[in-house]
Amino acid sequence: MAPRDATPTPEPAPRRVTQITRVSVESGRGVFMISVAAELAEMHPQTLRMYEARGLIEPKRSPKGTRLYSHEDVDRLRRIQEMTGELGLNLAGVERVLALEQQLEQMNTRIEELEVQALHAEVQLAEELEQVRRSFRAELVPHRAGQLVRAADARSPFPRAGERPAPPQSPTQRRSDGS
Repeated sequence: MAPRDATPTPEPAPRRVTQITRVSVESGRGVFMISVAAELAEMHPQTLRMYEARGLIEPKRSPKGTRLYSHEDVDRLRRIQEMTGELGLNLAGVERVLALEQQLEQMNTRIEELEVQALHAEVQLAEELEQVRRSFRAELVPHRAGQLVRAADARSPFPRAGERPAPPQSPTQRRSDGS
């Protein structure tokens, strides 16, 4: 047998390695064109245009005017669809619910601000109270049977140089003095 012409077998093409890169995007940044956003929200693109006309959604715009929908926009579209489909609300009801939710969010934000202000005021008052306590401690001294009196009102039982000692007081005189 004669050897056949040996044709070289072609080498397999080098395998392409596909590299997947994940990019994180702010949830409020417009990244989806209307067709993609409509598909993600399982709606017709015309429905998105109608919702925009009614003010239910406000997509960002590219420099050329193309609507760009964010993740937040798509979530809002899904929420609108849930309210109209599952809850049976009309678009006027959806508008009212969304307005009330926005008011609630604003009020919660205001409450948080007021709580922070109240906490700061409480800390400031506690600091001022501590300063007042310290100032009174300097003015108050123990005197007669454990009573506290102001330092300016306390009389020393020891005479100063050149003074005569104060005569002892009876208990009734002490009460009339206020000491």
